[in-house]
Amino acid sequence: MLTHKTSLLAAAALLACGLAIAHAQEKVWKHGILEPKSDAGFIAMVAKGGFAAKQGLKVELVPIKAGATLMKALIAGEVDSVEMGAAESIVAGARGTGVKMVACTWPGMPQVVLAKAEIKTPADLKGKTVAISSPGSLPDLLFRGMLDAEKVPVSEVNFATQGADLDRYHSMIAGITDAAVVSNEFEAVMPANFHVLMKASEVVPKFIRLCLATSKEVLANRRDDLVHFVAAEMDAYKYATDHGDATVKLAHEMTHAKPNDKRAEFITTEALKNHLIDTSLAVPADRLEWMQQLFVKAGVIKKPVPVASLIDTSVRDDAAKLAEK
Repeated sequence: MLTHKTSLLAAAALLACGLAIAHAQEKVWKHGILEPKSDAGFIAMVAKGGFAAKQGLKVELVPIKAGATLMKALIAGEVDSVEMGAAESIVAGARGTGVKMVACTWPGMPQVVLAKAEIKTPADLKGKTVAISSPGSLPDLLFRGMLDAEKVPVSEVNFATQGADLDRYHSMIAGITDAAVVSNEFEAVMPANFHVLMKASEVVPKFIRLCLATSKEVLANRRDDLVHFVAAEMDAYKYATDHGDATVKLAHEMTHAKPNDKRAEFITTEALKNHLIDTSLAVPADRLEWMQQLFVKAGVIKKPVPVASLIDTSVRDDAAKLAEK
């Protein structure tokens, strides 16, 4: 007969074995994201909140500073999926790379154009220098669309490549640029001589911010894992939108923000108040078509392609059957 001590040891061994097997069954999923900023509580929740683990995946977040570089990583097979600008995914897909969007997390736009006080209207940007990210990134493509909507010729505005949002904001602080395309989180900390010149949600309301995209290779070889990942994202975004305090806390952890930094609280409040996030992760094909026509007009892509070739909504549909189960 087993002694009490022996029974405990046996139980511990079985538990350890079970945990080892469970860990071994978790499949690694490399997910590319933009360098964490104050909205990271939403974007990282899938990994940090344990939602991917519930779907049998071990998510490794791969932060990259610029959207254009992130897209290159996806095309090169360095990551399995990305959460980034729909704009970059449209351009990449239209150029025949095989990139497809499978879900959209942030159809709403928190981006704004901050400008110095003397710049009163969009027309005043003529001859001025505006901070974007790298050419072809979301801030670049978005700003081109905003200028088009305001009938300001792109050729009359100087674009400055200034990296991530914080880099672009700092370029204004340092006097290197006159305006910058940034997330609205900086409204919470900007100096009195800065103001919001344009809000993307008002100037180009059909423009989509973030979607989940993947490659044709992943769709062919790891579709089931992709479906589970999207299901995990659905659960993560539902939790994040229902638990604002936890979302802000995670954002602070991801960005190493100081306790009195109000940016995460600001962007979280604005995102929820203005319904910028869609927890169903639906793919708005009509808005993607509108964006594609905008990019053709701006000369970013030569001609439009069928929107159906840029998306795969079946992944999101299958994921919805798994979410919250």
